[in-house]
Amino acid sequence: MEKFALLARLEAKPGKEQETEDFIKSALPIAQAELETVRWYALKIGPSTFGIFDTFPSEGGREAHLAGDIAKALMAKAPDLLASDPVIEKVDLLAIK
Repeated sequence: MEKFALLARLEAKPGKEQETEDFIKSALPIAQAELETVRWYALKIGPSTFGIFDTFPSEGGREAHLAGDIAKALMAKAPDLLASDPVIEKVDLLAIK
């Protein structure tokens, strides 16, 4: 069972909303290949606000994800796509259904 998660909040630059959405959705195959990533969700919170929520069975899995290909790609694209730095929070899961 997952006990660890990440919640990332991303704010697209004006005019970069669709490109940001497409970029986030394109990360799905990478997440699917990560053995320690149990669940991975790409979110659209508002017209220019996006998020990623993912869960892990261990702290090691969460740290591997933070050092992985999605995080690297996000940081490389952030200056072009995002209005501000991504807000990435470590979350401990208390209950799951």
